[in-house]
Parts: sequence; structure tokens; C-alpha cells
Amino acid sequence: MKYGPLILAGVWLLVSHAGATAANVGLIRVHGAIGPATATYIARAIDVAADRKDACLLLQLNTPGGLVSSTEDIVQSFYASRVPIVVYVAPSGASATSAGTFITLAADVAAMAPNTRIGAAHPVALGLGVGESTNDVMRAKAQNDLASFVRNIAEKHGRNAEWAETAVRESASITSEKALELNVIDLVAKDVPDLLEQLDGRTLGEHHLQTAGATVSEISMVMREKVFQRLWRPEVMFILMLIAIYGIIGELSNPGAIFPGVVGAIALVLVLYMSAILPINIAGLALIGLAIALFIADVFAPTHGVLTAGGIASFFLGALMLFNKAEPGFRLSLTFIVPGVVLTTAFFVFVVGAGLRAQLLPVQVGRETLLGQVVPAVTPIDAQGGKVFIEGEYWNAVSETPVAAGQPVEILAVRGLTLTVKPKPG
Repeated sequence: MKYGPLILAGVWLLVSHAGATAANVGLIRVHGAIGPATATYIARAIDVAADRKDACLLLQLNTPGGLVSSTEDIVQSFYASRVPIVVYVAPSGASATSAGTFITLAADVAAMAPNTRIGAAHPVALGLGVGESTNDVMRAKAQNDLASFVRNIAEKHGRNAEWAETAVRESASITSEKALELNVIDLVAKDVPDLLEQLDGRTLGEHHLQTAGATVSEISMVMREKVFQRLWRPEVMFILMLIAIYGIIGELSNPGAIFPGVVGAIALVLVLYMSAILPINIAGLALIGLAIALFIADVFAPTHGVLTAGGIASFFLGALMLFNKAEPGFRLSLTFIVPGVVLTTAFFVFVVGAGLRAQLLPVQVGRETLLGQVVPAVTPIDAQGGKVFIEGEYWNAVSETPVAAGQPVEILAVRGLTLTVKPKPG
């Protein structure tokens, strides 16, 4: 029995090792702009990881920035999390700029892959269409607010608050190696296994991490989150805006089609809903509205295309400015702007122009076509009546001035089956 304690110790070590290697780490990947769908996805993943009692939740991040409101929601989710949060800026060459800086600094553990970068968190003016001095005041307020926000985040986790504030006020940006040196982040890891090895043994509050050799389970987006992630994009909003313009204007220029009007109305509602979330530039919207007015005006005005040329320029500039002052992740690419300008110009020139011109043409059928025609009287015509022959039919006719048979008369009005005529000299 002298070997009994040794055997028990060996069994205990095996069980402990088995328990340590059985640890699970949740993983989510955020690539691209930060928006409402991103915040919802991260909040749900935190709950899933906590319910599964994961050792921690690893967020692999690569973002050019995003919305301040969504960033604040993510930071609040981090603070309320029941599981440690590890933000890992990866792969090599990735960045955590603008909103990504706040998210990285708010994590319990901030890590980066080699040759990545962080910073450039200066607030970008949204172009609210106010005076220059007022814009300066608003920019200063936004900058001061975000500077205080990022300083509080950095101080909460004992990181370099001075540099964090510089990233907001001066758009400072540094590499992962420099960030580690300046105490902006905690770790530099070449890949996920290396990160888990370095995390092993760390104590975060009441959590003691045992992540060496842990199983990594990815928490994927559900279908609803994927749909909203793709929906809240400038490209989608721009396309919906074009559909709304084409549908509503197409219905007005060709009354009775119904389908274009219904589709356009639905697209317009979606655009209005998205405009409350995406950062819209009012000047860009105004230029697009001016372009539509110029396109329609050129149908009626004999300007030989001058207004259309102005409309093309106005529409291009408006589309270019629509998200121009927004966060980098929400800018509209020229690959969407140029085809949109060409398609919209063609739509107004050929479709809307043809429809409006058709509405201005003289009436081609019906009783209105009889007015103004000159025909010979078949019988004498006076106030009591007479007959004329027109378009293969005999019509009753009356005239205040007596008309002899065979004399030409001009049709003035149609009342029922009786025409009012007058003599036509010559």
C-alpha cells in the first residue's frame, strides 16, 4: 500500500489534466463595418458562451470602423458579460480602427496578431447642414465626448488612457508591436492556438483561465443577423433609393401600372427606416432631389439636354456625398455610383420622358377627336337641326347660323349625338 498515495496523485493529475483540456472557448468573427447587426450578434454570442460556461469568448476582429451607437452597445455588452471577453485583432494585416479601437480596449484581454494596427478613432462630422461655426461646436462636443468615453474604457482595464485619448483627438494609429510596448494591448499572438497558450493561467476577476489546448467552438450568425448585416449597408440603401425613385416616378408618368408604384412605395419605406440608422449626408440627398427635378423639367423645357446634363452632374455629386462624411465602413463605392447614374439618366430620358410626352399628345380617339374638324353639310342646317357625314357616320347637327347643303362647317361641340357647328368660309 506504500504506492497508494502515488497512484492517487497520478489519478488526480490525469483527471485535472483531462478537465483542463476539456475547456471550451467560444469564437466569433467580426469582419467589416460595425453596425446594429454586429452589436446584436455579439450580445447573443456572449449569452451563448455564458450559458455553455465557456472559459472565455474570443472575438476575432477586423474592422475599418462603424457607428458610434452600435459601438456603445457592444461596450455595454462587454461590461455586462458573465464570461471573459478576449478581442483578437487578426489575421496579419487586419486593423481595429475607429470603432474597432473602442471595442478592443473594452475587452478583458486585448490581443493583436503581428503586423496589425489600431487607432485612428477621430470622430467624423456627419454634415448636418448647419453653419460652419455650429459645425465646429458640434465636432468639438463629439470629440470631447468620445475622448472621455475611450479614456474611461482604457482606465477600466488599466491600459494606456493617454494614448487612447490621442487616438480620438489626433487620429493616432500604431502597430501591434508598438501597442504592446505602450500598454495599449495585453498580448501579441501569431494565431489562435498561440493566443490560447498565452491566455492560460490568467485570472480575470473570478475567472481563472485554463485555455491551453482548449476546444474552440465558433458561434455563427443566425439567418436573421446575416440578413440585417447585409441589409444595413450603403450599397443596399442606394439600390433601394433607386428602386423607390424608379417605381414612384414610373407610376406617375404611366398612371394605372400599379406594380411600379407598389414596389417603389415599399422601397421608400425601407429607405426611410434605414436612414434613421445609417449616417446620411443631407447635402447629398438634396443634390439627388435636385437631379430628379432637372430630369423632369427637361422633358417640358426646350433646353436641348442642358437640364439633363445638369441633372447627371447633380445626381453623381449627390451619390458621391451621400455617405461621404460617414465612417469609412459606410462609404459608397464608385462601382455602385457610376452604374446608378447611367441607369437613372437612361430611365428619365427614355422611360419617364416618353411617358410624360405621351400624356401631352393630342387625343387620338373618342369624341374629342371630332372637335375642330371641317366637313360638308349633307342637308341644310339651322337651329332646328340638319345632318353631316363624318368618319363613316351620319350625325345630327345644329347651327345658330343657317348653313346650306354642301357648305363646309366646323364642329364646335359634341352634345350627346348632336354636333354644334358653324359655317366655315372657303
